[in-house]
Amino acid sequence: MQIRNLGGSGLRVSAVGLGCNNFGQRTDLETSRKVIHKAIDLGVTLFDTADIYAGRGGSETVLGEVLGPRRKDIVLATKYAKPMSDDGSKQGASRHYIMAAVEDSLRRLKTDYIDLYQQHDCDPLTPIEETLRALDDLVRQGKVRYVGNSNFPAWRIAEAELVGRAANTVRFVSCQDEYSLLVRGIEKDLLPAAQHYNLGLLPFFPLASGLLTGKYQRGATAPADTRFAKMPALRDRYVTQRNEDIVEKLEAFAKARGHSMLKLAFSWLAARPQVSSVIAGATRVEQIEANVKAIDWTLTPDEMAEIDRITLAS
Repeated sequence: MQIRNLGGSGLRVSAVGLGCNNFGQRTDLETSRKVIHKAIDLGVTLFDTADIYAGRGGSETVLGEVLGPRRKDIVLATKYAKPMSDDGSKQGASRHYIMAAVEDSLRRLKTDYIDLYQQHDCDPLTPIEETLRALDDLVRQGKVRYVGNSNFPAWRIAEAELVGRAANTVRFVSCQDEYSLLVRGIEKDLLPAAQHYNLGLLPFFPLASGLLTGKYQRGATAPADTRFAKMPALRDRYVTQRNEDIVEKLEAFAKARGHSMLKLAFSWLAARPQVSSVIAGATRVEQIEANVKAIDWTLTPDEMAEIDRITLAS
């Protein structure tokens, strides 16, 4: 397993991370236990969850039940800010809310510190200085070690960096955003901002919710046990003529070189600037095994250029 620094920080993470949104939801406790322990055995150290995952708290609770003494072997990342109640009282990035949210996450995770505490979305109602000062206090208290953001536009990343410098507070070391061979919008503004401020990029949905796995056939009904079959809105989001055209060309590209679509999708991301770890979920032990092996294709400059021609043509 490759180990990389998270942006400009000293925090070291595995180049393949485990997304934990399935735990407590699509996978039961015992299946989750098998996947979690197999991931650690294979060298995965970054475990990424959020307070809202699995019906608000379910994923964190499973991790708290399963990790036990192996907690010390991983980099545990979770998130705050998205609604944890229907009445709007538990959300955002105010000092008042952050101080309560972190205690709830610590309790569910059965740990006394969070390695990477990430703001899951922007809070337009709270000044970023208030947020950073609260996070700075949590770092000083030892409850949080590093902080990151997710789903921030580039200008918010710049604002947070500059305000943090001026206020002499802790600053974000990472950004977590959607990025894949089919979704490259962050390259316009956000990725340059991450590079400029040396934030480690943690791409989610690296397989475009499964479209880049090669398991879906054009024009065919999605298999009953797949995400697209169970979530039509997700299928409609990704299964477009443009995307299917690109996938066909990428499949031919990978096949001609003796590789799978999974390996192409992961290895391409691992080669991109600022990517510290590719986060992907797994509902079976076999999936985590495949994910770990999927970043060992070292793409040549010519191959990277050909991929650009395929994916940026339209």
